Amino acid sequence: QVQLVESGGGLVQPGDSLQLSCAASGRTSSAYGWAWFRQGPRKEREFIAATRRSGGSPQYAVSVRGRFTISVDNAKNTMYLQMNSLNVDDTGVYFCAARRGLSIVQGADLYDYWGQGTQVTVSS
Repeated sequence: QVQLVESGGGLVQPGDSLQLSCAASGRTSSAYGWAWFRQGPRKEREFIAATRRSGGSPQYAVSVRGRFTISVDNAKNTMYLQMNSLNVDDTGVYFCAARRGLSIVQGADLYDYWGQGTQVTVSS
């Protein structure tokens, strides 16, 4: 099993930046693919970004491309999401996820492990 714990959420203003962290523990060697999802108010959970812990080109949702950056520090078993130029549409609960498969995928049902989520609120 892999346990994931997110942190770094909070209340920010439009245009601000925020960095989320996702710390992994347990059998982290089995978690090859990592991703971030978010769920806004009255919305379904949506894909934000994904990468492999071994590296390679990450994938991003169109809505965050150029503003968000996903990265992994394998030495710390921690994944990050750097979020810049935040806007009100970025408000939601952000979840990190991991999967045993090697492919970078966007479907939430393809991820095996999930964190509990961290709230990000963008408001003026």
